[in-house]
Amino acid sequence: MSADDRGDGPHQDQQLATGGTDLEDATAALVLTHGRGATAQGMIQLADEVGREGVAFLAPQAARQTWYPNSFLAPVERNEPGRSSGLQAISDAIGEATDAGIPIERIMLIGFSQGACLASEYLARNPRRYGGLAALSGGLIGEDIDPDDYLENDPDLEGTPVFLGCSDVDPHIPEERVHETADVLESMHADVTKRLYEGMGHGINEDEMAFVSEMVAELVED
Repeated sequence: MSADDRGDGPHQDQQLATGGTDLEDATAALVLTHGRGATAQGMIQLADEVGREGVAFLAPQAARQTWYPNSFLAPVERNEPGRSSGLQAISDAIGEATDAGIPIERIMLIGFSQGACLASEYLARNPRRYGGLAALSGGLIGEDIDPDDYLENDPDLEGTPVFLGCSDVDPHIPEERVHETADVLESMHADVTKRLYEGMGHGINEDEMAFVSEMVAELVED
């Protein structure tokens, strides 16, 4: 993919953090998107806890550690160009993996908070079979979710496994948005597992990590 194809959004000149199995030796890949104020390297450390032999880690970095300036519940235009540039950063990372010969069916998206929102949005806007999506404390982006915006032309995620994990009282992610996200992705034929944790707050718990670890293991099981 050329620089002209990628565009010149705020996140396109950031370094891609890597880890796990070397890309040229990997049979699967994780594309990891961090939360507001965090780093790509932090997501590589998270991937170290769930990774398997044969899985490469690719983590884009947001400029100034923030993918978009406002809440993901704000009108979409208020989060541009960061939102679109962040989606492109995911696409660029997927391109790195596919250029190395890894099929998209063995590429899994994992995101936390802002990164979970971006990863969810990317999957819904680019439907096909992926290795999976784990959206931890996040959901589809926008002031309101109109399923028709996503479901035109009968998009098909072809049974892509999706895990949505969030607190029922997350201060940033309304429970209703998790339900809306699940409904849209299920309508696109994803295999969705949704877990809401009572009183957890904004974070990641051991149950979520265990579930994601199982999803990653399935990427390299024949």
